[in-house]
Amino acid sequence: MIKFRPTVSTPSSDGRRTFLKGTAAGAAAMTFPAIVRSASDRKIVCRDPGGPFTPGFTAAYYEPFTKDTGITAVGIQGAHEPTGLIKAMVDTKTYTWDCALLSKSSHQVLVNGGYLTPVAPASGPGPNMSQIPESMRGEFISGNDVYATLMCYRTDTPLGKNPPKTWKDFWDIKGFPGTRSMHKHPYDTLEFALMADGVEFKDIYPIDADRAFKKLDEIKPHVDIWWTGGAQTSQLLKSGEVDLTYTWNGRSQVAIDDGAPVKMVWDGAMWTFEGWSILNGGPNVDLCREFIEYAAAGEAQAKFTPHVAYGPTNPSAYDHIDPERAKVLPTNPKYLPNMLNADMDFWGKHKDELMERFNAWLLS
Repeated sequence: MIKFRPTVSTPSSDGRRTFLKGTAAGAAAMTFPAIVRSASDRKIVCRDPGGPFTPGFTAAYYEPFTKDTGITAVGIQGAHEPTGLIKAMVDTKTYTWDCALLSKSSHQVLVNGGYLTPVAPASGPGPNMSQIPESMRGEFISGNDVYATLMCYRTDTPLGKNPPKTWKDFWDIKGFPGTRSMHKHPYDTLEFALMADGVEFKDIYPIDADRAFKKLDEIKPHVDIWWTGGAQTSQLLKSGEVDLTYTWNGRSQVAIDDGAPVKMVWDGAMWTFEGWSILNGGPNVDLCREFIEYAAAGEAQAKFTPHVAYGPTNPSAYDHIDPERAKVLPTNPKYLPNMLNADMDFWGKHKDELMERFNAWLLS
């Protein structure tokens, strides 16, 4: 039985300060199907990314939580970038979702605007959430899964006999020939450029943009495809259209599971996490806290890993994961120490300016 701390659902008393009135005004024009609930309606609606996440979360969290607590938990697939929708829901007090799975960066944007409420009660995190390392949780988010952005290559090319191991190798066109694809985004691309230039993990942030773009100048003429989505990278690897790229580990695993001769390079990868957050001012804050504490259990997180190759945040989950599956999960203790923890606070502050510069650089 998964441990959880039962609570009684009451409307949140957390107030939200007035913030960014221009944004709020625009959001107010948006409409949502209202969730009408009585005070005795013990039900929560959770935003999830859809795709394989939905059956994964259903098996690991929604159905077991409902069975064990009597509180109905249902998932609704949300937009790829849900921050605008969440702002509108909170501003208009029309809640389609009670809680949401968010990237660390999206969560930070919402925290800055006062759109989220603490995931733990005033008494502090429960026993399950307390097992999650502090680097994978915060006051307004409880980490659920860790994903890595990593280098991967096809082994049926010359790279199979002479595999790249570092970002210097990725930049070495003569030593490691092959068609290359890179992310059409400054996030991860700038970090990898700095690593290729010899910058150590501890010195990556704050990003030296001048140095990163100078290094990117070297490889730009040799990039065959600039990818824009994870599904695209899976297809590029499966079709053999590219020999060498970097993408999220879950996407490269899709290609591998579909039979593509692809290998991932864990050393020098970047990791960050997604987690559960609660919309501020919603009607079921306490029920959401109960759900999030339940979902923080290692046993529950282990049930999610067969569906998506992302690593659990609770280390005890590995007591319940097949050793073969553990080999492809980013939080495997063998991999995590050799990966960069992405600084999402930095990106929250500098994303717009670096995106503008990156797009201008691509056109130059």
